[in-house]
Amino acid sequence: MLAVGIRPLPGLIALALLSFGVPASAEGPELVVSKQFDHPVLTIHSSGAQENKYGFEGGRVLKIQGMYHLFTSEMVGDPHWVKMRLAHWVSRDRLHWDRSLTLMESSGDFTGKDQRAAFWSPMPIYDPKQGRWNLFYVAYQAAPDTPREWLTNHEGRIWRAVSKTPGFSGIDGPYQDVGIILQRGRESDTWEGLQGTDSFFPYQVGDRWYAFYGSAHTERLPISLWQVGLASAPDLAGSWARCTDVNPLRVEPRFIENPIVTRLADRTYVAVYDTDAPNAVGYTFSLDGIHWSAGQHLVVQKDGGVWATEVRTPLGLVEEGPDSFTLFYTANEKVAGAAADPNGIVLTPGSMGLVEVQLKKPGTTAVAGR
Repeated sequence: MLAVGIRPLPGLIALALLSFGVPASAEGPELVVSKQFDHPVLTIHSSGAQENKYGFEGGRVLKIQGMYHLFTSEMVGDPHWVKMRLAHWVSRDRLHWDRSLTLMESSGDFTGKDQRAAFWSPMPIYDPKQGRWNLFYVAYQAAPDTPREWLTNHEGRIWRAVSKTPGFSGIDGPYQDVGIILQRGRESDTWEGLQGTDSFFPYQVGDRWYAFYGSAHTERLPISLWQVGLASAPDLAGSWARCTDVNPLRVEPRFIENPIVTRLADRTYVAVYDTDAPNAVGYTFSLDGIHWSAGQHLVVQKDGGVWATEVRTPLGLVEEGPDSFTLFYTANEKVAGAAADPNGIVLTPGSMGLVEVQLKKPGTTAVAGR
């Protein structure tokens, strides 16, 4: 039996074939970089980032009335990836950023006892029904890793907070926690593991809400798969239920995290996400917002513009014009002599870069650049 709200659409059979490995770019749309920016635009050396030890990772960028709003995770201290702040930055030109405020700060507890030891992945979503901004984010427990388990971030739970200021201008908050809307438990699918829920992004499909969420079996090292699935709810506030019959989604064979969805002008959908392809982010298309094509990869750093040791997380597509977008992303900067931790992660600071992107549709051409 299909989960509530899932319904077949014309042309879905072709899309389903794509989701099982047929290259989506063969006859479908693709994203093309039209301009590459060869340096990061937000780093630990930027004004306002003085207390940020390890830099920036993940989140979302929105453009509202000409102003760019960045909601991101700041890795402010030790333990690395545990002592965190969620922050709001703003910019008028994409290149120069001002820190607006701290949204919340994690405890940094490293004993495994505190469910709010580490905060990640702040996602602002406007609820037109209630007329308020919602902020979804991940809260983890944290403890030292063992030879068998990765415990630095485990048992992720998705929290929902709501702006105390009504209306579209209430994006600045302040935000008040309402409660946990998704976590690992008896209703979890078998592909979900000790990591808990590692990301959550809601988007509207007709009169229902859907959300990408992710997990991994971090109770077994080495970790073999990071996967994503869908959850659904009648309202943004919930209650949220897993779409078990379509989970996990077959977008990537091994690694996918933090998908962010954009609805395109033709009423189809595209999601950008973190992938393990070198110097690239991933993306996938959907006709109905439920069934997603095989992933494609968009290289965002090449030639003389490679400034990162690892490109990590896209922060969503920001519409700039017809089929034209800015794509912000976080990546680990190159630092000479930087050492790796026991998991092979080079502890260089996370910074934010950007590229300009065009949507290339079948039968059209896009101007590629660098």
